[in-house]
Amino acid sequence: MRLFSLLIRLARCLGLLIVALLAAPSHAQEETSATPLPVFEFHSGFWLNLHHTLYRQARLQHSSGAASNAAAVGPANLTPAEQRLWSSALAFYSKNYADKDLTVSLEMILIKNQLGDFETCEDLAGLKRKGCDAGLPDKLTEALDAVAPVYRARLWPEQDRANRRWIAAVAPLVRRNGLELSHRLAEIYQTPWPRERIRVDVTAYASSTGAYTTLDPLRVTVSATDARNQGAEALEVLFHEASHGIADTVEDAIFRECRQRDKPIPRDLWHALLFYTTGEVIRPVALDAASSAPGAGSSGYVPYAVREGLYKRGWENYLRILTEYWQPYLDGRVDFSDAIAHMVSAL
Repeated sequence: MRLFSLLIRLARCLGLLIVALLAAPSHAQEETSATPLPVFEFHSGFWLNLHHTLYRQARLQHSSGAASNAAAVGPANLTPAEQRLWSSALAFYSKNYADKDLTVSLEMILIKNQLGDFETCEDLAGLKRKGCDAGLPDKLTEALDAVAPVYRARLWPEQDRANRRWIAAVAPLVRRNGLELSHRLAEIYQTPWPRERIRVDVTAYASSTGAYTTLDPLRVTVSATDARNQGAEALEVLFHEASHGIADTVEDAIFRECRQRDKPIPRDLWHALLFYTTGEVIRPVALDAASSAPGAGSSGYVPYAVREGLYKRGWENYLRILTEYWQPYLDGRVDFSDAIAHMVSAL
């Protein structure tokens, strides 16, 4: 009987544990619906937002050329003790990371990925939970753990709310159009779309361009507050960034064609092609989304590259080539190889 009672108690404990696990909120999928979104998985992570905030403010401090500006770019109304902690973290970032590119520096990419993976941890040294030792450089771990309470109290609540508002606004567009758009882009680039949902880290700041992508693993970081990432335009930004993970075929084909024709490899043609392609594929969807919004006009959807004037900054010839030779491929009138050959020939 004693053994039976023990088994009963154990079964009850296991039952309670299962219920608790099922009831626990998922931190991986930051979308309010119980049904996961297609294509993307959105996150609003504490550590990654803190990292990008310090990085941005360190760069602002560098550009101003005045170390005394540390307080000017920090949170408002800090106590003297909080200001010391913030200034110390900012000085560390200014010295070690402010001059490094988020998209190019392998060190910055590894830091970003680690901070994303440990987003639910209370600290990064594993002091409260051994599994939360993020394995970051000691000095970086110390700087972030020390300033975390200041950020959590002064900036994070509003930044997190802004991130979640952005996710809630974009999620219906992704749910409605995500699969169709991913299939279309995979068809264009002749590369399978990733089977796993692409992680999108939503932050207050995400580089000077408002969004960026890193590879292996493919992850997108996008600013929730950047004016270029709002409404229907957010869908284009997401799919442009995600396309970086499947567009190697285009870049390789351009390089191969240039070598065969003994031509110099054109700088950024592949990137201009990505902007052009995403803009054209998104246009009907974005136009429909924009036209259904309150107060929307009838002027039509303007793709990102046009809106931001990218074709007026050295890409003028690329726009002509893409319109004349790549657009027919998008329309199904020529095949991939011919489109690439014609573009390179026209350079």
